[in-house]
Amino acid sequence: MSAPKLHNAMWPGLVGKGDDEGQEPPISLEHMLDLSAAAEVDGRKFDGIDYFLFLPHTNPEATDDELKGIADLIAGKGFDIGSLVAPIWPGTVGDSAMGTAEQRGKFLDAVKMACRIAKIFNEHGARKYGVIRIDSAEFGVEKWREDSAANTAQIIETFKEAATIAADHGERLAAEGEICWAGMHSWKDMLDILEGVGMPEALGFQADLAHTYLYTLGYNAPEHALVQEGYSDEEFWPAYEKMTDALRPWTIDFHVAQNDGEVHGAGSHDKTGKHCPADDPNGKLDITRCSGYWLKDAADRGIKHICWDGCMFPNATLENPDTWNTILKAMIDVRDAHGWN
Repeated sequence: MSAPKLHNAMWPGLVGKGDDEGQEPPISLEHMLDLSAAAEVDGRKFDGIDYFLFLPHTNPEATDDELKGIADLIAGKGFDIGSLVAPIWPGTVGDSAMGTAEQRGKFLDAVKMACRIAKIFNEHGARKYGVIRIDSAEFGVEKWREDSAANTAQIIETFKEAATIAADHGERLAAEGEICWAGMHSWKDMLDILEGVGMPEALGFQADLAHTYLYTLGYNAPEHALVQEGYSDEEFWPAYEKMTDALRPWTIDFHVAQNDGEVHGAGSHDKTGKHCPADDPNGKLDITRCSGYWLKDAADRGIKHICWDGCMFPNATLENPDTWNTILKAMIDVRDAHGWN
């Protein structure tokens, strides 16, 4: 199988890292590229990387020439650039998609910046596929719950404007379902937003195995739980199928990951799905089997690559070559089982 291409994410070197108390320092883009390039399983390697458009890896206001230099750096390691993560969060360029007019304007500015960078990478020849990832950038569900209908409507309106911007640039947005972001914290609420925007050619869903596993448990929305803690296999797989059947038609970007059923966080990403090493003994997911539910008909939805997400791995884990070889093996297994030519 030659498709989908196998990508590694660069943001585990950034997300949850920093210089606050208890945080580990970020890992540079070049070092993350080198760690990815060193991975090899039976002569097979990662094909590309997915990439977060913010400091210290990238200044989203970098000049065209600076961005072409980054593209050359990535290509020089043997990688294509795939999906890009827009800097939509407070503290980066953006702000809440369900906030004030000023906050929503910042969110849309971040999408415009991402589209500009994508265009430069595309025209430079370093990026040939992939989406631009967003979420609601409204942390936690408490404020959303105060008036869920109005707040969902506000997110939908912002996403419609963002999707129009993306479409004008020839890009597609993928909204990541993650339990820490308001309106995207359950499979049902996520579906409400996708259907409310109703622009599948411009805005779809980005499924991550670790995050969507917590959807089945209804972690931040018990009313939408499909299984309870202590579930059996006989209960889990029909529940998983129900969730994936609802969200798969919208899914245009896919993250392979493992989850041990816990929530975890660091820095601005708190109380979210805990990503685990691919061979974590506490992992709850049959990675290959779960991936098949999302990748059914993937080529028809324009998916050309899949990406590993090891968000908030400790630096010692990221620096260990065995980590990446094990991840690459897991991704090859997914492609061998569910890929296409």
